[in-house]
Amino acid sequence: MSQVSPRRRREVVDALRRGTVPSHGLDLLAVGLDRFSTALSSELDTVAGGGSVFKAVRGEYGAGKTFFTRHLAEDALRRGFATAEVQISETETPLHKLETVYRRVTESLRTASVAPSAFRSVLDSWLFTLETDAVTADPALGDAHPSRVAEAVDALLDQRLTAVSARTPTFAMALRAYRQAVSDNDSATADALAAWLGGQPHVAAAAKRAAGVRGDLDHFGAMAFLQGLLLVLRDAGHPGLLLVLDEVETLQRMRSDVRDKALNAIRQLVDEVDSGRFPGLYLVITGTPAFFEGPSGVPRLPPLAQRLATDFATDARFDNPRAVQVRLGGFDERSLVEVGSKVRDLYAGGTEQSDRILREVDDAYVAELSRAVTGNLGGKVGIAPRVFLKKLVGEVLDRVDQFPDFDPRQDYALTLRQDELSDVERQAASGGSGPRRAAPASSADEVELDL
Repeated sequence: MSQVSPRRRREVVDALRRGTVPSHGLDLLAVGLDRFSTALSSELDTVAGGGSVFKAVRGEYGAGKTFFTRHLAEDALRRGFATAEVQISETETPLHKLETVYRRVTESLRTASVAPSAFRSVLDSWLFTLETDAVTADPALGDAHPSRVAEAVDALLDQRLTAVSARTPTFAMALRAYRQAVSDNDSATADALAAWLGGQPHVAAAAKRAAGVRGDLDHFGAMAFLQGLLLVLRDAGHPGLLLVLDEVETLQRMRSDVRDKALNAIRQLVDEVDSGRFPGLYLVITGTPAFFEGPSGVPRLPPLAQRLATDFATDARFDNPRAVQVRLGGFDERSLVEVGSKVRDLYAGGTEQSDRILREVDDAYVAELSRAVTGNLGGKVGIAPRVFLKKLVGEVLDRVDQFPDFDPRQDYALTLRQDELSDVERQAASGGSGPRRAAPASSADEVELDL
């Protein structure tokens, strides 16, 4: 832990202090993910080689779904992939509107060297690579007139986007116009076309006329735009895209007609991945067991349920990490203490009070704090990690680091306020054990009958 860079350490500790999952450095905290490593590494190799993979990750609240996907994203970034994480929600990012999902993908696009949004950087890298490849294929272009080079680049662009052009020719048209605008130093048009290619609405009509395109991206065009994005990423030097659709269980709270459209959108994406339409795509969705098994989730659409069906009847030790759906068992007392000790060591490695922190916040105290937090959450260890790590960093380690006379065993008493807890944590703290109540049905069609 002492070899971790100060910036990386700070990013991890700051995120835990806020009660959020860090965006970087998750390998420093990983516990219990070794059993997935070989399979996930092999699947990333498949995608890098031009294949595509779909994965469903299931787990209760607190099981570590976000941690799992971000840890996977870090591995993908190290391999040169681009990554994107999209939070599915009823109002901001409804899954049945794929044009909105695509827009969120370009907004959250990340590469190893560029933070979100890396979309414009990827476009510019693609332009440079395209021109370089054109000159490499015909060295005579090195001394040719710019107009001849432009013709060669246009021809290469059309060749590489043939499959996309067949479905959505406007993507290639806009790319060509974007390249021309950049070449002409017309930044206003280039900015507008980059926004349109990223799925943004309300782009200036003059820019769209310059490219010969009309209107905004729709649900059906989004699939072709995603295909085009994968081609651009590959030509820009990125072997693939890891796309995470997080919290798809929110679909269960939507109206029945909207929910069914969203489930069908997932089914469509799964089928397109299986058909090979998206070479270079690793698509991951996350959800709770209730979403994958409950009457308001996947079982509502039998074709989707068939595609995601996975046997979880055997002991979890023998779960197949290569399956289309994998489950996260969440934390137990041992793993909660283990991750707490890792956080303590990471924190101590970046302060002059290292010896004092290791002495006052030893493994025994970490275990005491974990039991106290878990006890206040109704004994539900799986729900405790977020609150436990937030308290450990913000209310114990920070104080030991700053106040020489602070003794956590004598001067600190754990308290949990309602306003710092999520709905699930609040329910556990109040002793609730049943599932969270769904919103009342607004029509007879939304009433679920267990027959």
